[in-house]
Amino acid sequence: MLHILKGEGGNFVNNYEELLDQLKAREIDSLTVEKEQFMEFRHVLIQRPDFKHFSGTAHHGGRTIYIYMDEPEI
Repeated sequence: MLHILKGEGGNFVNNYEELLDQLKAREIDSLTVEKEQFMEFRHVLIQRPDFKHFSGTAHHGGRTIYIYMDEPEI
């Protein structure tokens, strides 16, 4: 599991494309997105041609955990 972490000064690390590529390549097993980052992350995610391969599960407090699936969600 990988969390998107806060960077210096409390700013969120937002290299979402790189993180999504790592998830797709199975370099990481999952990606955790905090509530505060969700809208910005989602904007990047839905621009990808393979976005239906990413499955997110929402958890208490607005945290969403994404995995990459071989078959796209319908």
